Amino acid sequence: MAAFELIEHKIQDFEQIQHTLAQWRAQGDVVVFTNGCFDILHYGHLHYLAQARDLGQRLVVGLNSAASVRRLKGPSRPINDEETRTHLLAALEVVDAVVVFEDDTPLELIRIAAPDILVKGGDWKPEQIVGADLVLARGGKVQSLPFVAGYSTTNIEQKIIQGAQAGFTQ
Repeated sequence: MAAFELIEHKIQDFEQIQHTLAQWRAQGDVVVFTNGCFDILHYGHLHYLAQARDLGQRLVVGLNSAASVRRLKGPSRPINDEETRTHLLAALEVVDAVVVFEDDTPLELIRIAAPDILVKGGDWKPEQIVGADLVLARGGKVQSLPFVAGYSTTNIEQKIIQGAQAGFTQ
């Protein structure tokens, strides 16, 4: 399989991920799930995703659709379109599958994926993480991983705006 085909193979819908998860589970793989907008991929994202992947053998990333990002972050977001965000995540070696979801939360995807470990970043307490109750009820684990300070899409967006404004005043 060519390199780009390998990337596209990781991008799955709700039906495809169920089949993929069944194969992984048959092999005894521990499945980790996380989700987010991943609008402008940066070092903080890479660090977080690598930490999440280290918790198991497979990492599934639920990606907010463009419409979902707009509802959550405002009309100027996402900065990168859905196809770009999906393919960038799928190109990462630490990511085994990417599934786009339309809702504001990944609850239905978590229900379908039934991960062994559910992970979020930042200051989320495990009991506050969407889907934690489902994962814990199945005997799984829920973890909150720390963000890398100073890295966020919002910070990058602000730097771009400030740079553009500085350029207009010169």
